Amino acid sequence: MTKIKSLIPNLLTAGNLLGGILAIIFSLTGHLEWAPYCIFISAFLDFFDGFAARLLKVQSEMGKQLDSLADMVTFGVAPGVIVFMMLKISLLDITMNGQSMWQASFQDIQYLSLYINSTNLPLNLLEKSTFPAIFFNYLPFIALLIPVMSMFRLAKFNLDTRQTDSFIGLPTPANTLFFAVFPLLIMNRPVTFDDITIVSFILNPWFLVISTILMSILLVVELPLFALKFKTFGWKGNEIRYIFLTLAVVLLATLHWLALPILIILYILLSIIQNLLLRHPSTSSGVGSDDKTK
Repeated sequence: MTKIKSLIPNLLTAGNLLGGILAIIFSLTGHLEWAPYCIFISAFLDFFDGFAARLLKVQSEMGKQLDSLADMVTFGVAPGVIVFMMLKISLLDITMNGQSMWQASFQDIQYLSLYINSTNLPLNLLEKSTFPAIFFNYLPFIALLIPVMSMFRLAKFNLDTRQTDSFIGLPTPANTLFFAVFPLLIMNRPVTFDDITIVSFILNPWFLVISTILMSILLVVELPLFALKFKTFGWKGNEIRYIFLTLAVVLLATLHWLALPILIILYILLSIIQNLLLRHPSTSSGVGSDDKTK
């Protein structure tokens, strides 16, 4: 019976891995809008494999290693591939059906992504790009910073004893959610000025490059971040958590998918504010993290 119980969290971890693999496949085959849903399912399974292991009392070193390996794919390689493809798309400032790139429907963008798997984009498209071909061919590789830094983040989490009760650096699932939601924000044809502004901003290659570099650095930087796991439910000592959760509910209800990247930024800013106000050292930030969140 114990062996059967021990399979349950490992199967959830396997589901996490499969979700990451599917996200990569969809990103590379012209179905970029499906990748975020795979990431969301994987994040759900990544949380519950640890929960199931604790509930069934079958935590093991093997489960910990399997979790890190699955996370490397789902929260390391997959977001890197998503950003890589979005950078390819963002470098094409073209006119399609009388519309500029940020006005194109996501079906049009899907059509483009089928060509983007090759370094040899059709000449008629390259001629319409405002960026030289060398940009198109090489700049997207900046996205590889995400899996590289995620590798160091995951290894550091497993070895750093300071992170048994805290976060030091941005967890990989949070970093992945920041980028994974972008395809969902551009998948529908913009109908309002605000929609056009958001899509135009996301599809700006320099925004993608700068955000990739900054978020990758945050994965490994010595930055204390508060944890959302409560030891007690009183207000005292949990002020920052209740403020964040309240803002999260409001933002998700009003901004929907757009709320996710905003919440990740808000999480980082609130952590910095808390550190400045309380002057906590990096070894004592937060109040207990979930051991499956890296």
